[in-house]
Amino acid sequence: MRALASAGLGVFAGVMAGAVAPAWAQSNTQTASTPVSELNPTVVTASRSEQPLSDTLPHTTVISRADIERSQAPDAVTLLRREAGIEITQNGGPGTSASLFMRGASSSQTLVLIDGVRVSSATLGSTQIDQLMADQIDHIEIVRGNVSALYGSDAVGGVVQIFTRSGKGHAPLANAEIEYGARNTKRGQAGISGSLGERGDTSFAVSVSELKTTGFSSINPQQAKNANPNDNPYTNKSVSAQLSHRFSADWQAGLTYFQTWGDVSYDSGFGSPTDINIAHNQVRSMSAYVDGKVTQDWKTRVTLSQGDDKNLNFLNGAQNGRFNTRNQQASWQNDWVFMPDQLLKVGLEHSQTTIDSDAYDAPTRNVDSGYIGYEGKFGPHQLQLNLRRDRYSDFGGANSYYAGYGFAFNPQWKAVASVSNAFRAPSFNELYYPFFGNPNLQPEKARSVEGGVEYSGAIGLVRMTVFETDYSNLITAVCDASFNCSAANVNRARVNGVETSYRGSIYGVDLRASFTMQNPQDLSANQLLSRRARHFGSVSAYKTFGPFSAGVEWNAAGDRQDSIRTLGGYGLLNLVGRYQITPDWALSARVENVTNKNYQTVYSYNTASRGVFFTLSWQQHEPKR
Repeated sequence: MRALASAGLGVFAGVMAGAVAPAWAQSNTQTASTPVSELNPTVVTASRSEQPLSDTLPHTTVISRADIERSQAPDAVTLLRREAGIEITQNGGPGTSASLFMRGASSSQTLVLIDGVRVSSATLGSTQIDQLMADQIDHIEIVRGNVSALYGSDAVGGVVQIFTRSGKGHAPLANAEIEYGARNTKRGQAGISGSLGERGDTSFAVSVSELKTTGFSSINPQQAKNANPNDNPYTNKSVSAQLSHRFSADWQAGLTYFQTWGDVSYDSGFGSPTDINIAHNQVRSMSAYVDGKVTQDWKTRVTLSQGDDKNLNFLNGAQNGRFNTRNQQASWQNDWVFMPDQLLKVGLEHSQTTIDSDAYDAPTRNVDSGYIGYEGKFGPHQLQLNLRRDRYSDFGGANSYYAGYGFAFNPQWKAVASVSNAFRAPSFNELYYPFFGNPNLQPEKARSVEGGVEYSGAIGLVRMTVFETDYSNLITAVCDASFNCSAANVNRARVNGVETSYRGSIYGVDLRASFTMQNPQDLSANQLLSRRARHFGSVSAYKTFGPFSAGVEWNAAGDRQDSIRTLGGYGLLNLVGRYQITPDWALSARVENVTNKNYQTVYSYNTASRGVFFTLSWQQHEPKR
């Protein structure tokens, strides 16, 4: 299923404000009642070094563990489609292939990391976000716009970095929850995490979960006559683990592990209405790291990592395609604070990518990279400069840069601007797939400019950003008169727009809102880019009343083009509620698609109808001293 899916060029802006934070984050920004740490956490993705969210120049937001629990979202797809700059399409129900579009980029042009590890498919060039369950996630950092100068290929639209659960900062505590709901959905999760020793130098976390659902029919047989009308069940099993030890005040080492197994039944518009299609999918990330201070001003970090993407398809019980990717990487980063508020960053990386497929063979891809960066503050002025060089064994080299500037008018108001370029390396399918691949392809390229203004004060955090990205060398299929097609660098596109996001608390009501207007143009075909709405947005409100809490969420999008068809706009209303029975026990409920809206994000593929879900959760707390 995934091997034959296509992820077209995507475009977005903001869906929803997302400045939330882990409990350990520190802050200097406060709203009426929202905890300050939720508005200004410490983040690492925007510059590859720790910095307060308020200091990031690229538009960066965070989804905290508290947000995940409050939203009751079951998976990463549900979490991300609410966030600023992100729109997601999906070919059916839970576990089916999903595509992420972020401000001018498709799934293959948006980098997804798990604990810093690349886990994308080398054959498709995208990541199986549809297999990532929310109960394994601690928090998510989202960086929008070209940051290839930091991360290399695939970061044209930005970076989504998912962090699994950690045990730092508290004594060992256990947690568990069970859920039951619509379409015979059953979910269970259990975990334990914490720090050991008098000083908490050793920390650990382990979490396991399982989800099963009978689902619904992925394809509407009235629009795809050959599709099987049966329901499409999905099962997911996931595990995450972390272990770290601090040897001294300046040095620590650690291990991370995450793996998810997903078995999904999916429909196809080709074949027979009695066909049974099954995909066995896996995503795995592993890393080992050491970091510390060589001197008081020089910090270094060495990381070894491996990310795997596996996809095995069956048609009526017979194997029908195997596409496995392995990404291995070694990186060494050095941060040097050579003057107060002046940071120099230098890093080296080596990665090796291999595939195992029954469709074709491909050579091993080796990439050697070097990058340098500077971050500085001069009174109200802030500067970030990044340069990167990537050398690929299969097609040559690519350079990228980022130059960002910020000016603080006062402690509440800041203006930001940046220029940057980016690239995307061709996928293995585009280079080597039989009768389609073209080994002479060059990287896709993009250039971006953006400017914005940000307010952080008593009412919360507001950011408005104007952006434009021009794409060239885009890879598309070129066909002759006999419909023999091959990949070629021929397309051009442009995306410009305005995104506005808000996060804050007013009179004890936690509010998030965003609205985006954009013009996603396929310049080669003189038409709108497929599956992108020209305007979309989201608003949510949450309130706590003693042991009770309740929330409402509204997500809306305008019309979109899908091939020669127009998909209608839609608005979705979701409700959540929670009752804290005791300090350790809670009962939650959510109602998805309250109005039972019938809509599509991909032509002929169904979406979920109204659904009600109940969750019983237990969270152990530290005893009072």
